[in-house]
Parts: sequence; C-alpha cells; structure tokens
Amino acid sequence: MRKTLPVGLLTSLLLSACVTQQPIDSRAEISAPTAPASASPAATNTADHAISNETYSAQELISTANHAFGDTSEGLAKAIEKAFSDFGSPNAYIIGDEGSGAMVVGLRYGKGTLHYKGGDSMPVYWQGPSIGWDFGGNASKVFTLVYNLRSTYDLFQRYPAVDGSLYVVAGVGMNYQRVGDVTLAPIRTGVGLRAGASLGYVNYTRTSTVNPF
Repeated sequence: MRKTLPVGLLTSLLLSACVTQQPIDSRAEISAPTAPASASPAATNTADHAISNETYSAQELISTANHAFGDTSEGLAKAIEKAFSDFGSPNAYIIGDEGSGAMVVGLRYGKGTLHYKGGDSMPVYWQGPSIGWDFGGNASKVFTLVYNLRSTYDLFQRYPAVDGSLYVVAGVGMNYQRVGDVTLAPIRTGVGLRAGASLGYVNYTRTSTVNPF
C-alpha cells in the first residue's frame, strides 16, 4: 500500500493534467483562424472598396425616407422624383441628422450613415460654411441621394453647391452638390429661412471634426 499510493497519486495527477490541457489547446487551434474573420466586417465598413453598380428605385427611396422622417410627406416624394428626373437612379444614399446656424455666414454639421445596394453601410460626417441671405438656425433630418459613387473613398471630399439647383416644395428643400462624376442630392425638412444654407460647400469626412473648412 505504501508503494502503490504515490504511484496512484502520480497517475491521477498526470491524467488530470492531460484532461485539463487538451481543451485549452483545442480552443487555441479553433480560435486562431476565426479571429481575422470576426474582425473583417468592421474593416469592411471603414476600408475603401468598390461599390455595386446596382441602383435604387424611386419607390424604394420614398419608402425609406418616409420611414426615417417619421411621416409620409408629399414634398419629400416630389423632391426624390425631381432628382430622379434630373439624374436617374442613385446607387447609394446617406441618411442622418444635421444642425446648422447662420448670421449671413453660416455653418453646418451633420452625421449619418452611407448605405448602398448589397446591405453594406458605413458612418459619414459632413461640415461646411455658407454665405448668403441666411439668418437663424435649425436641426433637421437629411436624406441624401448619391449618384455615380464607384468607391467609398470618392465620397470624402468637398462638394460645392451647383448654382441654381435649390429646389423647395412643401417644406422640403433639396440642392445638388457635385465633384467630377459624383453628384449628391441632400434633401432636408423644415428649410424655411435656412434656404441660404444651400450656398457654399460641404466637406464629407470619415471622422467627426469641428473644423468646417
């Protein structure tokens, strides 16, 4: 008994070590290849990549915009139809919120999400100055139609307003912004005295910044 007890105890310890060690090794082998896969969705949302050429129908966007704005708006539908009449079907859109204020010289800041066909999306920020007959301040929902965007990288630049493109109907305002082939059509609610904020440019960025220029 005196000889078998230490041997039995040693055997038990060895078996215990094997049992406890095996699951740790197996977990390491399983988790190693899956770590990059779990990180890839976040990278997809921030990295530059090509965007599908698929486009949205007017009815799809009217339904999405009405849901985001909280109610059905005749002016909203007409603004979207106007953009479709001028440029056709967009292949992406941005939906978000914006705050702005002005005393002749104005500023605006916004935050939203870029969506495009296929279900992918990424956060977007914008800011910029305006000059004109503008006075007052407001906060509004913004629904921006995006045309000819081939890469997420192409969005992040300054977009000047297209002269004479301001369109206001039934409490909804829209203007066009363009750089190269990329055209944006931001649609805002409650424009009123803030119509002058359409003049100037808007800088779209990947991250938030207080610098409007």
